[in-house]
Amino acid sequence: MKIISRKRLKGFSIAVLVTIGISLTMSDSSVAGEPSSSILWTELLQRTPFPFRTALPPPNSTPIDGTYTKFETKETPPVPCRRCPDYAPEGGIWKLNFDKGIFRIFHTVTEWKDIGSYVVSGDRLTLANDPVCHEMFGVYKWKLEKGILMITLVEDKCAIGLRAMNLTKLPWLSCRPPNIEAAVTDHWPKPPGCD
Repeated sequence: MKIISRKRLKGFSIAVLVTIGISLTMSDSSVAGEPSSSILWTELLQRTPFPFRTALPPPNSTPIDGTYTKFETKETPPVPCRRCPDYAPEGGIWKLNFDKGIFRIFHTVTEWKDIGSYVVSGDRLTLANDPVCHEMFGVYKWKLEKGILMITLVEDKCAIGLRAMNLTKLPWLSCRPPNIEAAVTDHWPKPPGCD
């Protein structure tokens, strides 16, 4: 068995990230018959969750509404599988959308997606009607400051804890400028995945 040095492993990790970046760029141009990530995201934004456990909340705006992204780094390439665990924090760009009581999450590399409902009460965020764990509620604390959404676990056992790990491991960057001045003066760097 040959041992790989850390330097070679780091070079391999960089090559994997570059390959993922190239595949993300290529997926936007979509091969005939295969939908691109942007088409799948658009389709997901048009869907509504099924009220498995509780009625869907009224479609009212909440202070958390918007689209957010994060870039998950991973030292090893994803393991191919037919039935990967839901919410597994794979490397690449993740998108999270909160819109008037409906949340949607999407991983651009694997094209895994999910949908559910949410309720905001003060600094509490409660997730429900998620088909991955339709009998469970997830409770979190949230904080949105200067375009950065931080989600902190209170209680959530969905997907053997993977939903909580995925939502709380990294901050989520808003796809909207934190203030009008940043948008007008163009000093706001748009996070990756906000196209």
